[in-house]
Amino acid sequence: MSEGLLDSLWVIFASILVFFMHAGFALVETGFCRRKNAVVVLLKNVGVVSIASLIFYTLGYGFMFGEGNAFIGLSGFAPDGTEADVGTLPVLVFAFFQLVFAATACTIVSGAVAERARLVPFFIFCAISTAIVYPTIGHWVWGGGWLSTMGFRDFAGSTVVHAVGGGMALAAAMVVGPRIGRFGKRAKPMPAHNFPLAALGVLILWLGWFGFNGGSTVSAQEPAAIASIILVTNLAASSGFLVALGYTKLRTGALDFSMALNGALAGLVGITAGCDIIGPGFSILTGAIAAILCTESVFLLERLEIDDPVGAISVHGTCGAFGTIAVGLFGKEVGLFVGGGATQLGIQTLGVGAALLGSFAASFVIWRGLKMFGEGVRVDAEHELEGLDVSECGVSAYGNDVPHHSGFAHAR
Repeated sequence: MSEGLLDSLWVIFASILVFFMHAGFALVETGFCRRKNAVVVLLKNVGVVSIASLIFYTLGYGFMFGEGNAFIGLSGFAPDGTEADVGTLPVLVFAFFQLVFAATACTIVSGAVAERARLVPFFIFCAISTAIVYPTIGHWVWGGGWLSTMGFRDFAGSTVVHAVGGGMALAAAMVVGPRIGRFGKRAKPMPAHNFPLAALGVLILWLGWFGFNGGSTVSAQEPAAIASIILVTNLAASSGFLVALGYTKLRTGALDFSMALNGALAGLVGITAGCDIIGPGFSILTGAIAAILCTESVFLLERLEIDDPVGAISVHGTCGAFGTIAVGLFGKEVGLFVGGGATQLGIQTLGVGAALLGSFAASFVIWRGLKMFGEGVRVDAEHELEGLDVSECGVSAYGNDVPHHSGFAHAR
């Protein structure tokens, strides 16, 4: 088997695993939200994949990987297969791998504005961010841009995918505002309605992450390197789950399963930037720290009255930032605690700061702009209280009879 064929088969397989992660996101978000909004949450997740696929292929890929300048690519839009190979990969294999990554960033935003954001403005945001915001910052890191030339390291996307998604999610949640009744004299819990769905979703994401991180080698020529990446990815997730479970027990007195599930995701996000150069022992530590930071971030956002129904900002934004910095702490030959000095740590901190600030600022402007036009970015209060499944879609997620309601027209 030729080198190019083997590499292509591995990356295609990894791409399919990453695509399957969207099933995990859909189940996690649905399970963590209230049952009256389950259909709309699922609709948004499938819609994100569809929109991101078309927009990233047409525009985003060129802005991210095309020849251009230090800040943005300006060529290579809508590749048709006649372009030069990317390493040993046909361009369409590489483009598909990057496409399934791009959809993930917007999916992060979906969870943060669940249960109260209007569908059309959210889809417009997805189109704009997939065309411009995500590819621009991606170009800085993976497209030969200014952070790449500085030596910034983000192997599989703690910054490019997760911190960027977290920055966009924070801006969106701030502009859209909290769910009705979420905050008052004290925060009102709005607990997950279906833990089996949420747990299955996390396990699907955990599985898909082996393709997310392992496939980022974009080569099958070093099986030992791929095995190491998959191992440390699994160790970080395992550590994150157990530490989040124990830490919340100590902090709140309860075994909080939802926080533990997010702890596993925190560990996965945290190891993503450095999974190629962080060893097994430090991967366990990375997952543990990420889980604690994720938990504290959730409590901090609650104190700030920023409503995030699924913990997306904390899992992806906070832990994406930490995971990027962890490269400068624990990465072989470059980490501060393994004899590499502080140089890489400084570069990592600068890079993730720029990505967070850029994604947050751009997203804030987009959402504020959307808020000014049409009917705004929030559903009507009556529809929010009734539940978006009935008011927007005219159905119930679990087959219950749909009573008379305010929002759905039964036109035939």
